Amino acid sequence: MKKINATRAILLTLTLTAAYAQRAPLVEFELMTWPELKSAIHEQGKTTALVFNGGTEQRGPQGVSGAHTFVARTLGKEIAEKLGNAIVAPVIPFSVNNASADLPGTIGITGPLFAALNEQLAEQLIANGFKNVVLMGDHGGGQKELSEVATKLDAKYAPQGIRVVYCGDVYQKVGVDFNKWLVDHHLPVGSHASIKDTSEMLYLGGDKGWVRKELIATAVGEPRQPGETGRHVGNGISGDARQSSAEIGKVVSEMKVDYAVAQIRRLLAAPETPSGGQ
Repeated sequence: MKKINATRAILLTLTLTAAYAQRAPLVEFELMTWPELKSAIHEQGKTTALVFNGGTEQRGPQGVSGAHTFVARTLGKEIAEKLGNAIVAPVIPFSVNNASADLPGTIGITGPLFAALNEQLAEQLIANGFKNVVLMGDHGGGQKELSEVATKLDAKYAPQGIRVVYCGDVYQKVGVDFNKWLVDHHLPVGSHASIKDTSEMLYLGGDKGWVRKELIATAVGEPRQPGETGRHVGNGISGDARQSSAEIGKVVSEMKVDYAVAQIRRLLAAPETPSGGQ
């Protein structure tokens, strides 16, 4: 009996060891212990920290308010894995924005506060031992601040061999190129909570409740009515999301990952001079 139990114990140990070896390396800061982080930075060469800002805002009747944050968490992990030398920091769930009682769902912060938060987070990551910090955001509000913070900190730390850069392609270039893709495929170009946003939520979180799928058939922006004056509220959609699909969402999500990886590699391969990433 003792021999059988010992054999079982050995087999169990071997199974667990094999499972651990096959497990993908952790790349999410908040899911790692301090020894794991220290080993990742100093022994495994994961010296780049990604700060991917999310956001909390209304996304039309069909989309949940935390979508920017959920997208940043999901794609930030993919970007870190594809880079191979990066760890993604906890996602900041607020962006430069303003709440509204007409369309509740938004929790915004001011530009100066957003900039200060990202600056302090970047310096804390440097204090943890990271040699590169990449600032980026999934929401339009805050892009200017991220670029300015990167420029400021890169000038401060580059003489020490530490880089702080801004990855704008994940938002700006993807936005332009994806709109071209929509036109080429005879699909409607929109902006907020339209086909781009809704499709991405379907692809990344369609099975997680990120989208009220039963409302997609009516997910189109409400135009200003004849005789309507003053500020137009509408339903929170700027464009037409009725043809949204997970397949379309896959296109824009993969664009974000590929564009971010390419720009980050390009920026960090450049001479260590203040650049801000642009």
